[in-house]
Amino acid sequence: QVQLVESGGGLVQPGGSLRLSCAASGFALDYYGIGWFRQAPGKEREGVSYISSSGGSAYDVDSVKGRFTISRDNAKKTVYLQMNSLKPEDTAVYFCAANRRRQYASTWYHLDEYEFWGRGTQVTVSS
Repeated sequence: QVQLVESGGGLVQPGGSLRLSCAASGFALDYYGIGWFRQAPGKEREGVSYISSSGGSAYDVDSVKGRFTISRDNAKKTVYLQMNSLKPEDTAVYFCAANRRRQYASTWYHLDEYEFWGRGTQVTVSS
């Protein structure tokens, strides 16, 4: 059974940090790029970060550059999103998703590029 399970969300004060994890099972993560997306109440789901299957390529949305870092450990079948200097506008449900097609700077954030999705983890940034 293919599964992506996100964890690590929670409530954090502005300026704080969280590390999200995306654990994969039921498929060979080594062959899949992973994207992190988020969806705030009343807003569309948007791409946050992407990492290729080998970890050799990564992309971030402009609003998180310099604050978020995506990484992966294929041996542990897990992808991480380290989030620093969090802002209230980062509040959202965060999802990870997997795709097997090569992604580029102009394609990685398209939702229909992804084959499998997790159910999400809530991140709330508030004082």
